[in-house]
Amino acid sequence: MFTPSVIHATVCFPAFRATSSRDVMRARHRITMDCSEEVQSLSDEASTPIELKKGMSIFLDILRRADKNDDGKLSFDEFKAYFSDGVLSADELKELFHAIDTHNTNNVDTDELCEYFSQHLGEYENVLAALEDLNVSILKAMDKTKKDYQEATHLEQFVTRFLLKETTSQLQSLQSSLECAMETTAEQTRQERQGPVKPEVLPIQWSGRRSNRRLQRNNSLSPNNPLLNLVNSGLYEEDNQWITQINRLQKLIDRLEKKELRLEPVEEEVLESSTKSHILIVQRQLSVLEEDVDEFRLALRQYIDCASTQTGCLHVAVQRLANESRFILYEFWEQSNMWKNHLQTNYSKTFQRGNVDFLETPEIMTTMLVPASWWVLNNN
Repeated sequence: MFTPSVIHATVCFPAFRATSSRDVMRARHRITMDCSEEVQSLSDEASTPIELKKGMSIFLDILRRADKNDDGKLSFDEFKAYFSDGVLSADELKELFHAIDTHNTNNVDTDELCEYFSQHLGEYENVLAALEDLNVSILKAMDKTKKDYQEATHLEQFVTRFLLKETTSQLQSLQSSLECAMETTAEQTRQERQGPVKPEVLPIQWSGRRSNRRLQRNNSLSPNNPLLNLVNSGLYEEDNQWITQINRLQKLIDRLEKKELRLEPVEEEVLESSTKSHILIVQRQLSVLEEDVDEFRLALRQYIDCASTQTGCLHVAVQRLANESRFILYEFWEQSNMWKNHLQTNYSKTFQRGNVDFLETPEIMTTMLVPASWWVLNNN
């Protein structure tokens, strides 16, 4: 049986997906062609792609997932949407981007990603190499199970189920350890900086072309999954009270736009020094790939359930625009710091990582402070 100390190097990063040798060759060929087109004026040494060492195929997968417009390279906006971790500021991300862009093309390709990160891997070089072997071993085992399970004896089927369960348990245990380390390092950095840096995501206009290669990734849930059926059958209904309020505000705005406004003197609100003066409203606009709506619904439901129990979260509401696979999420927080702490939690980071695959364009996030008395009045 595996032990955490033995297989610590086999935990898969959340962004890492199994990649076949054919996908690797296709991606490498495509990237090589793109590099030659973009940097013809550079030296032959700079334009020649490096040979991927053992364990570096993860960066093919990173580029595949982060490259939203499928041009074989990452612009700064694509780079920032993928690599932003809520700790580095936008300026620091830009500095990192230019450090990786050694070809000075204002784009980052797989060769440059590998070249940069290979200098900083340390012990993780062995981890990534083990991940490649683990992916191959698991895929072979799954293929063998699929072929032989039905014809196996009851005892052989039991052994297969037992091994699957124990392997999953070991990997989940190790993943928990990694997530704990990830939380701790992020928290330590934020404390050194005297507070978290708000992650910044800019609205980006992408072409309507969707990536066929994203349809080929391994999906953990099928459309026939009973959990998805539960989500679609009503567990995902919006809060009627908040939807009504939002619709009323929209109607009021429409009416005001059609009228000539006469401004009245503002009535000042006097606050006690001990009073919490404002609450934070966060709006998140999420444009989801149509083929991934069911999986996104499940991930969103799990995220809302976790966020709703977080300290400082007053309310979470969601709308889906009619005839569109676009969702608008509203979060109400007692204080900005509570929301920033929420961004560093495991469930929030898991939701953000999943959105890299689910979203057609990067998420648009806006925040606004409103008087806390408005919340009190609304709830009375």
